[in-house]
Amino acid sequence: MPDCFEILHKDLAGRIGRLRTPHGMVETPLFMPVVNPHLLILKPSEIAKIGADMLITNSYIIGQDPELREKALAHGVHDLLGFEGPVMTDSGAFQLSVYGEIDVEPLEILEFQMAIGSDVSVPLDIPTPPDVPRDRVLSELSLTERRLLEAASVERDGLLAGPIQGSTQLDLRKAAARRAGEMNFDIYPIGAVVPLMESYRFKDLVQVVASSKMGLGPGAPVHLFGAGHPMVFALGAALGCDLFDSAAYALYARDGRYLTPTGTWKVKDLLYLPCCCPVCVDHDVKDLQDGERGQKLLAMHNLHVSFQEMRLVKQMIWEGSLWDLLEARSRAHPRLLDGLKALSKEARWLEGLDRSSKSTFFYLGPESATRPEVIRHQDRMIRLKVEGEILVTDDPRPCAEGYDSLWGFKVPFGPYPIELSETHPLNAEVPQMVDCEGIDMATLHAKRLISANPDARFHFHLRSIPNIEERLRRIE
Repeated sequence: MPDCFEILHKDLAGRIGRLRTPHGMVETPLFMPVVNPHLLILKPSEIAKIGADMLITNSYIIGQDPELREKALAHGVHDLLGFEGPVMTDSGAFQLSVYGEIDVEPLEILEFQMAIGSDVSVPLDIPTPPDVPRDRVLSELSLTERRLLEAASVERDGLLAGPIQGSTQLDLRKAAARRAGEMNFDIYPIGAVVPLMESYRFKDLVQVVASSKMGLGPGAPVHLFGAGHPMVFALGAALGCDLFDSAAYALYARDGRYLTPTGTWKVKDLLYLPCCCPVCVDHDVKDLQDGERGQKLLAMHNLHVSFQEMRLVKQMIWEGSLWDLLEARSRAHPRLLDGLKALSKEARWLEGLDRSSKSTFFYLGPESATRPEVIRHQDRMIRLKVEGEILVTDDPRPCAEGYDSLWGFKVPFGPYPIELSETHPLNAEVPQMVDCEGIDMATLHAKRLISANPDARFHFHLRSIPNIEERLRRIE
């Protein structure tokens, strides 16, 4: 783990951490609003009052404007923006992805970022878009890594980011992350994922981020480039992303779009403002449609919602219930649900990172059957060695006469010693009508338990699954 980063609390692959920068310490996960000096719908000082602890701006835009460049070199990027907290600068890779080329050399733009006092500088990487041929991915990845090696050798006072590329080639993402980690950068942005988010390809996003995280290892701080809609904060945090950034709060405001944690509305389609931020309490829909004033108010609302959602994510990490928030947010859009299902397939990886002491387990849907707590509990039960006649029942007043031991049964966990019924996670809150995924998981565990204990004879008397013997026979 880099010396600048300290992990305080963990949940799933997510964590609350502290990132030390030359302009102070910030707590992660953290949302950094993007500030474009040419298009200031809100001043950085106004953004700070709403809740920003750190900003990100584009050093290429600053460097290409003679007036901004001169002021930044003379007084620093913090004075240029009028912001006292940490400032991260991007290299112009976004412009490169949009226009195909930019008029600056990689080392030149990196040294410019350091000269203007950036707290986190980013080398000029090659943002390879999704779904391109593998030969192109390999070629551009090779160029990016040569630039990273060059950047890593430059002396620096601030922090240095090492972007991870690889398009949607998961093996290349993982390998690129591993090699970047060996270069000892301070922060690791996962690049070129904005097209995935813009097209709601959250399944692919999960796979790209998870592959990158597996290559990096658990301790490295990760930046998810361009992730600024609050509806993705829980998903990104659950994957282990620590820094998020976007200009969506301003871009959406200019287009009359109103952010919420579960989606976006057009202001012209609203009759009410379904929010209690200061903007929505003190104004009405017509105010948010009032030209430039309305755009500014809408940008302020969008920031309030974004910071509120990030604080909620941190609270859920702290109490160990991030999965509950993730399930709730995933129901806001079918493609987000695809993302959660993709994350569920990484349950074994998550279990290795997740903490064992948590708040009460709430079974909220099919994806709950693959939560890390379920995997961990079942692994522990398999290690138990039992023999004799075992009664497995979910009857609250069981009669164990004639049996050597009594076991309980709970979906999705399956059989367990009755003495553990009040312990975590078996004190879970589970609906009376459980879905097939939960039943299948519990039955699979029962089959594994039977196979692991050939000297024991398990007898099932279950109200929740009356046909469990038939289900067990169908499992090969």
